[in-house]
Amino acid sequence: MITPQIAVFLVLAAVAVAGAVSLILQRHPIHSALSLIVVMVSLAILYLLQGAEFIAAVQIIVYAGAIMVLFIFVIMLLNAGEEERTNLSRLAKYVGVPLGGVFLLEVAYWIGRATVHLPSGPSQAVSTRDLSSLLFREYVFPFELTSFLILIALLGALVLARREESD
Repeated sequence: MITPQIAVFLVLAAVAVAGAVSLILQRHPIHSALSLIVVMVSLAILYLLQGAEFIAAVQIIVYAGAIMVLFIFVIMLLNAGEEERTNLSRLAKYVGVPLGGVFLLEVAYWIGRATVHLPSGPSQAVSTRDLSSLLFREYVFPFELTSFLILIALLGALVLARREESD
């Protein structure tokens, strides 16, 4: 039997997936940014369903608010128009789809592996100190890798901005 919480979860999950697909398929960067806002808001509501009000508020304020305003500001600053299709983007479709499938299988494997080791009893509250200790000791490599990827994205945006100025 589907409870109201499960029904709301399924609707919001469908909205989040539809927003993510729209994000990828949109040709205009502003429409992609708006699709990303839809995903962020639906994730915030999903956090509310889990009883994580603080995380939901941070999701709305930081990601859907500040980060998306920054994205839209950069899009307007670069005067990015509609995406043009090239032979390279067609090639990316044939290479990217199989790689995306492999990545999806990899994520499914790691999620399945992680859920096998979860305790089945009631969950216990984790303190911020325990969470930060876990993040900076056990998961420091993925944390630093994410920082490195954000730095690469920033440098790529600067290179694109400089190339537009020189043309």
